[in-house]
Amino acid sequence: MENFEEILHKDLHQFLQSMNEVDERLPECPDVEDKWEEIAKAYIPDGIREFQNFPSASLGWMMYIGMAIAKMWDTEWDIYSKIDDLYAYMRDKRGYDSMDEYIREDVLLLQGADYTALEKLTGECASRVYNALMHQRIEPGTKEAFDAYVSCLHQLYLFGAAMQLNRMGYHMTRIN
Repeated sequence: MENFEEILHKDLHQFLQSMNEVDERLPECPDVEDKWEEIAKAYIPDGIREFQNFPSASLGWMMYIGMAIAKMWDTEWDIYSKIDDLYAYMRDKRGYDSMDEYIREDVLLLQGADYTALEKLTGECASRVYNALMHQRIEPGTKEAFDAYVSCLHQLYLFGAAMQLNRMGYHMTRIN
């Protein structure tokens, strides 16, 4: 059987490609990818606390974070890259519960239909990942459950960043 994270990657890639949100070849952005571990360590205590009652938010917020980090990279990375805890920086603007709104409004600068469409798309991605996680039938509270949760967050972060990079015009296309 394939690695769980690989399964998530393939499913999200196929889904987001069908929605024209990512290209066949995903963009590479080492600066954003290098922030993953730092973001994850800061996020996991909040994410785990919220997971039982709000699994879609716990997962989906990480996709928003990936988008925000990609946007920050594109605009003012020389400033944002020096912030000690980018996750806390975003969370503390309006609190954990409203972090999605803060990112959509103040970081991505979305309004109206674009704001609502991204909310729906992120919710769908979080639901897909949650469904895949539940189908693993992993005993809650185990190391295996923790590792699977982190795999979910990792893929959502990477695809959030890939979506935002795509939206900003970064495409990895073959040059002939």
